[in-house]
Amino acid sequence: MRINGSVYEVIGVFEHDQGLFVGPGVDIFAVIPLSSFKREYPEAKELIMAFTVPENVNVETAHGEVIQALRRLRRIPAGKENDFELSSPDFLSNLWNKLTGALVILTTIISSIGLLVGGIGVMNIMLISVTERTQEIGVRKAIGARRADVRLQFLLEAVVLTLVGGTIGILIGAAVSATVRAVVPSIPATLSYLWVTIGFVISVGVGLFFGYYPANLAANLDPIDCLRYE
Repeated sequence: MRINGSVYEVIGVFEHDQGLFVGPGVDIFAVIPLSSFKREYPEAKELIMAFTVPENVNVETAHGEVIQALRRLRRIPAGKENDFELSSPDFLSNLWNKLTGALVILTTIISSIGLLVGGIGVMNIMLISVTERTQEIGVRKAIGARRADVRLQFLLEAVVLTLVGGTIGILIGAAVSATVRAVVPSIPATLSYLWVTIGFVISVGVGLFFGYYPANLAANLDPIDCLRYE
């Protein structure tokens, strides 16, 4: 390998890695000795160094030892602040957890508003259905249908309506996940069967909750008034 006219022997190759979120992976990096770096790039004023900690060593202890070693190497007097920055994987993982936690809260709020609006829409549709099928309800009651039968009929219709909507949403989510995974393999987009199940349960729950009032209204209609309705 040649760097600025100097020839270096390649002693190893990193495992292939495209990087996260289409960012720089190890495929574009080359590791050289620090002495060689200072000789080849004397104008460089900033340097990033990586440290590894054995499994049986406490991370906090190693963190403190690295700080003390760097302060000695950089001749920083006691009482003065560090003129370097040191970050650990815990910092990145904590930052990622905070970001994903905020996204979860945001998506929960947005989805709750969407469920409320969708549920109200389902209830309005079922109320219109009850009004348009008033005579049908009267005929059913006249030939022996009970209130529970009419209530169950409209509840099932509301559940089927929300379940179809939930299924379409899950299929769209699965398609988006598969597309992202195919286009950007570094993004771990997967379809969780747990959340698919939760989506189906929520869809059924919305249908039952918002469909109960129209169903109960239809069940309590007087059959004579229904037959007279035009």
